Amino acid sequence: MVSLRCKMMVKEELEKLSFQCVIVELGMVEILQDINPEQRNLLKINLEKSGLELLDDKRAILIEKIKNVIVEMIHHSDELPKVNFSEFLSERLNYDYTYLSNIFSEVKGITIQQYIIIHKIERVKELLLYDELNLTEISYKLHYSSVAHLSNQFKKSQDFLLHSTNN
Repeated sequence: MVSLRCKMMVKEELEKLSFQCVIVELGMVEILQDINPEQRNLLKINLEKSGLELLDDKRAILIEKIKNVIVEMIHHSDELPKVNFSEFLSERLNYDYTYLSNIFSEVKGITIQQYIIIHKIERVKELLLYDELNLTEISYKLHYSSVAHLSNQFKKSQDFLLHSTNN
């Protein structure tokens, strides 16, 4: 789940099955009742109809948690953390960063750092599109050392995206 709309859809599907939700967060749901295999399968089918998926594999769940923390951090918070992203992810997910990094790279085929850069550049595009901030303000907001650094990462990310879609 990467958006509020996704959270609402999941909550709606759980309510259709008469589950009481305690928590519906990005990538995680906590319900009060036990779920039997039949209910789980029905939930899985209904979520798939909405373009969502129910994850069973622990590695896939961890990857989704990493992605959700990054998306939340970059797209849904007003300010990026003051610590390194590696420290931030380790603290939020209670795992060693090297472990997180190795699993992420193995499964996704890119590094966590590349994933972060891609999302930062998407955020830059959003902020430019809304025309609320200039490039200097955007580079400061997203913790770039300069507009030149932001521009270089923008170019590199576009080259990376171009090559990854051609392979």
